[in-house]
Amino acid sequence: MEAHHLRNLLGPEILRARLEREGRPRTTLSFYRYVRLSGVEALRNTLYAEWEPLGVLGRIYLSQEGINAQVSVPTANLGKFRADLDGREAFRDVPWKIAVEDDGRSFLKLAIKVKRKIVADGLDDDAFDVTNVGEHLDAATFNRKMDEGALVIDMRNNYECLIGHFEGAYLPKADTFRGAIDEVKELMTLRRAQSDTEPEVLLYCTGGIRCEKASAYLKHQGFTNVGQLHGGIIDYARQIKAHGLPSKYKGRNFVFDERLAERITDDVVSVCMQCGTASDRITNCHEVTCNMLLVQCEACAARYADCCSPGCREIHQLPEAVQRTWRKGRSTRSTKTKAINDPEGLRRRIREEEESLALNGTLHPEIRNPSGEWELANGHGGDAPRSIRH
Repeated sequence: MEAHHLRNLLGPEILRARLEREGRPRTTLSFYRYVRLSGVEALRNTLYAEWEPLGVLGRIYLSQEGINAQVSVPTANLGKFRADLDGREAFRDVPWKIAVEDDGRSFLKLAIKVKRKIVADGLDDDAFDVTNVGEHLDAATFNRKMDEGALVIDMRNNYECLIGHFEGAYLPKADTFRGAIDEVKELMTLRRAQSDTEPEVLLYCTGGIRCEKASAYLKHQGFTNVGQLHGGIIDYARQIKAHGLPSKYKGRNFVFDERLAERITDDVVSVCMQCGTASDRITNCHEVTCNMLLVQCEACAARYADCCSPGCREIHQLPEAVQRTWRKGRSTRSTKTKAINDPEGLRRRIREEEESLALNGTLHPEIRNPSGEWELANGHGGDAPRSIRH
């Protein structure tokens, strides 16, 4: 098959409708492996040609250092998919983490990308031994070491741990993995300086892959008593259910697919960023040039039309032709910062915008003329007509 055919060319609405019509059970799973790969571009094309006919959807990163995959596979084809992986020495017997909650809509398309690294960590891998990782711990051992007083550290970023985390864990303030690593290094350096003995440290993340790199880096920095939750939160949830263990993880687990989160326990550990009521419903602002992640309760979702603020709501509710023209030349906020991290600042912004809206009737006077028509501002040309009656 031609390489240019080995990619999706359809838009999200078509893909979503196709998935709805499919009507077959699916299983969402993830796996990774650090392993030396050669001919990565050719391998990428081969995997696409093999997996697309199986109905595999998802996001797979390949690099010379290995594979990192989150996929949705038709349940009937799981055996064929397993056989395809095991048919390659590099991927043989790679452990799967099965999703805790699965509505069959976790991914819309198959995307296999060649990357420099399978996790963007900003670290110089040549400067330390990436195979010298922390001790792999199962759920029972992780729980026991927590009870014995080990320092538990969340290696995810700030918006992931908002809606769920282990009891008493240190939660990073950083919104990137590299920022979290630096933050944890500073914390552990401070703890070591304050104590005559090095504390035992337990790391955890979503599926385990970030802890592999983080634990090796921390051991290179001289921290030797480092353990990590093998299989991450996803496999922890499976183990506690299988063995009847108490869950020390509370709330939901953030995931990087259409679901955004899966429930581990019924505990609600966060609040709506807009009104402050208890909620762990995480979503993206539906205004396309915002797209910021936030915790938003159902009532506020209805009040703000699934947007983060009155200003975004007004744009989101414009006629689509006006929205498209208004968006031209505007960058998306979430490309710089993925999530809103100042809830009080957001509430203050909402109050100010509601007051301005009540006073002026609009928060975007540049797109409405006195006659009440939506008018495209100068400098925002396009195929849409200049005035569109709403």
